[in-house]
Amino acid sequence: MSGRKYIRKILVDSENLRTFAAVQRNERLQRESLILVLINVYMIDKNIIEKAVEEWLQNGDYYLVDVEMTADDRIVIEIDHADGVWIEDCADLSRHLQETLGEELGDYELEVGSAGIGQPFKVKQQYINHIGKDVEVLQKNGQKVQGILKEVDADSDQFVVTVKEKRHVEGKKRPVIVDVDKTFGMADVKYCKYLLAFK
Repeated sequence: MSGRKYIRKILVDSENLRTFAAVQRNERLQRESLILVLINVYMIDKNIIEKAVEEWLQNGDYYLVDVEMTADDRIVIEIDHADGVWIEDCADLSRHLQETLGEELGDYELEVGSAGIGQPFKVKQQYINHIGKDVEVLQKNGQKVQGILKEVDADSDQFVVTVKEKRHVEGKKRPVIVDVDKTFGMADVKYCKYLLAFK
């Protein structure tokens, strides 16, 4: 049974509404609580969607970036691959979800696509796939750092970016530009993203 059909059933079931209202003394609380109940009944569980996506991902080298359920009844799924995302694979995943979840999707509009180029990384695999490429890091203090993503620690959420900085070097009168490795924690920065270079 789809979400919307279920909601209609609740709305016309006056006995349920009277029972629900009996435990509420404030009319405003009645309305707010009823809305909350209807929303919870209507929304498909995000974990169910993620599980269905993971089943499809076992067949190849794709990985899940994000599942977003929007306020305008859309389910937006982002996947990625080291060599890029093919539209045929997005269509195949969409079919898999529709066949697996069926009526549980209700009236949601399903969108499957790749993680946007130049968008902040959301999962560790995106960091790994961009090793050796230009990135921009926005620190929590508002300072931006641009450089080459040098390495990603597989056992932690740390990554290293090689940046160019002016440093005083022994034997030199003026500061010179040198490569400096800076370590960041994924949870300790506002974002890290691929730096699009237009040359």
